[in-house]
Amino acid sequence: MTEGHIPVIIVGGGQAGLSMAWCLRQKGIESIIFERNEAFHSWRVNRWDSFCLVTPNWQCRLPDFHYDREYGGTDPDGFMLRDEITDYLRAFAEKTRPDIREHVEVTRVAPRAQGGFRVETSAGDWTCDQVVIATGGYDTPIEPDYARDLSPDIVQMHSVDYRRPEQLPDGGVLIVGTGQSGVQVMEDFVRAGREVHLAVGPAPRSPRRYRGRDATDWLYDAGHYDITIDAHPDPVKALTQTNHYMSGRDGGKEIDLRRFHVDHGVALYGSLAGMDGTEVTFLPDLAKNLDDADRSYVGIRDQIDAYIAREGIEAPEEPPFVKVWEPKKERTRIDLAEAGITSVLWAIGFRPDYSWIKADVFDERGKPVFHRGVTDHKGLHFIGLGWLNTWGSGRFLGIEEDSRYLAGRIAEQLAVPARRVG
Repeated sequence: MTEGHIPVIIVGGGQAGLSMAWCLRQKGIESIIFERNEAFHSWRVNRWDSFCLVTPNWQCRLPDFHYDREYGGTDPDGFMLRDEITDYLRAFAEKTRPDIREHVEVTRVAPRAQGGFRVETSAGDWTCDQVVIATGGYDTPIEPDYARDLSPDIVQMHSVDYRRPEQLPDGGVLIVGTGQSGVQVMEDFVRAGREVHLAVGPAPRSPRRYRGRDATDWLYDAGHYDITIDAHPDPVKALTQTNHYMSGRDGGKEIDLRRFHVDHGVALYGSLAGMDGTEVTFLPDLAKNLDDADRSYVGIRDQIDAYIAREGIEAPEEPPFVKVWEPKKERTRIDLAEAGITSVLWAIGFRPDYSWIKADVFDERGKPVFHRGVTDHKGLHFIGLGWLNTWGSGRFLGIEEDSRYLAGRIAEQLAVPARRVG
């Protein structure tokens, strides 16, 4: 049985889905959001206790609900904590009042022969003219196959389940991955006085404050965040590179892993390569990964320096970057039991699952193919993914522009006269 027909169905009730619904309403287009959990579930539930944004609050720009304007936030240069983020999203939802059906899982989206789509859900089936996929890319936590070869005496946990250090048994912890999650969780354990071992991957890092301002402020003014994926000098790198790591904790700070080794005794290794019982092996790439991260760090400083010089801006000078430590010899094998390590925390990301979408819009790797969210299959769209158009896509900074653009394209496909409603 079919529950009914609606012009647009949005799958996913995070900031992307809520923004999309609001922009569609402003064009007079009716939509329903289906959310398998509750609105903005990933922010409320899938974040650790000390989680905070790594970009300043002023970059939180939901449509017609900017942090420092409509929302009335008082700390634009600060970094919202987990519960403050959900308060911001809740206020946006209360203002826009989307038709959101929570605890409804979409199990299948399939094109219909007569046009449009059939959307099967845990609460009945629907038909619609257009579908917007706003589920993000964080469906399946990644753990390597060799994790099964680790001794059962060693507790394993993925960052999606991590909340606080006390969840893991006493003893040392091996954290795998140095993206934004990995380095922030590392600091959690350091602050708790725990012995920390860190498998350092190829993630780049960024300065936090530089020459008197947050680095992201400089980059924004320089137009860095306006670069589109179509105009990017290296689009493959942009689409595949891990996010630069830094922190918003304590008002914002940069993360220098060399400094954490020197000041806090964090043991650093190269990329994790395998596990067998209590023995783990690492690639001999620690020095390379640290150097590559620093190269990115210095490169961003150079970009800011060039912008300051080009615009003739007066700004304080900064001393040159200096490495505080270099690995003399890299350890490529350790026995966790002998090292006193009782747990492994995986922070190597997620992979999306689009198996429930029965349309030919994916490449050989299973990633959706689109231009600014619009696929070649009429009526099927994506929103809230990284580099949908710019760096800000998939983040609070770019969601307004992306949602307005996509709402305009949907209106064109539906042949809806342009209008704006409050």
